[in-house]
Amino acid sequence: MTTDTRAGLLLGFPEYREQARALAAAAGLVYADVRIHHFPDGESRVQLPPQLPAEVTLCRSLDHPNARLVELELAAATALQLGARQLTLVAPYLCYMRQDIAFHPGEAVSQRIVGELLARRFHTLITVDPHLHRVHRLDQAVPVPRAVSLSAYRAMADFLLQRFDRPFLVGPDAESEQWVRAIAAVHGFDYRVARKERRGDRDVRIRLPAGDYGDRQLVLVDDVASTGRTLEQTALQLRAHRPASISVLVTHALFVDDALERLRRAGIDRVYSSDSVPHPSNRLPLASLLAGALSQTAGPAAETEKTQ
Repeated sequence: MTTDTRAGLLLGFPEYREQARALAAAAGLVYADVRIHHFPDGESRVQLPPQLPAEVTLCRSLDHPNARLVELELAAATALQLGARQLTLVAPYLCYMRQDIAFHPGEAVSQRIVGELLARRFHTLITVDPHLHRVHRLDQAVPVPRAVSLSAYRAMADFLLQRFDRPFLVGPDAESEQWVRAIAAVHGFDYRVARKERRGDRDVRIRLPAGDYGDRQLVLVDDVASTGRTLEQTALQLRAHRPASISVLVTHALFVDDALERLRRAGIDRVYSSDSVPHPSNRLPLASLLAGALSQTAGPAAETEKTQ
């Protein structure tokens, strides 16, 4: 590599190249691609620049995780063989954080296993709004020397202030309350949090709290949307109150299968998300937030940090 990487090098992957380039520019790092070739049998060939500096950052969001984790492991191991001594992983969306215990005999505790896998290669992990439940500290889930858990709540609050006159935030379940409350507090928005009974991956029942939802600009807020069933059921109940509009704002826009179409049929007018996962709904770039964390991760490892 002929480019001067003394300021640091950031390696990005094809599906997240635009966001990784923006992060490198914001952080003052040189950018280079990790080149991926997919063979017909499903295996991947991973190629890095042949010469690497001592400190290397890899940026990849871990949606569609099963293939991406393998390629990330190949890239990280190769980076260490090529001269890198300290690796940082920027994973705006961090996979396999939901299952932190075995709910049935014989189940794999995937959070612990994937966390230990990442900790084998990486010194620092930076992520955004990780979906943690009974494990409350990121370094308990991913035991790296330095684990940085960022939140997009302030950027989300400012985004809402710019686009709505008087937004009324609604959290679809108890797990969303921490994000809804934090966003509402920045600019004094009204908010309520519903309660959810989950019967299966795609079967949920929502109970709305008392509230004056009529003629209000309602915004359903959550950290991650996958099947969208929880948002869909919440919107269907809110629609009966005749609100002025119903929108969705999430950090991580997975929206698998026909999730977006079902949300539209449920009466949701607009869907917004951060660019932690590439999606047409992306409106909140995270480069500035992530660059600030990168600038603070140089030097000796500290205890797990939480930056907001």
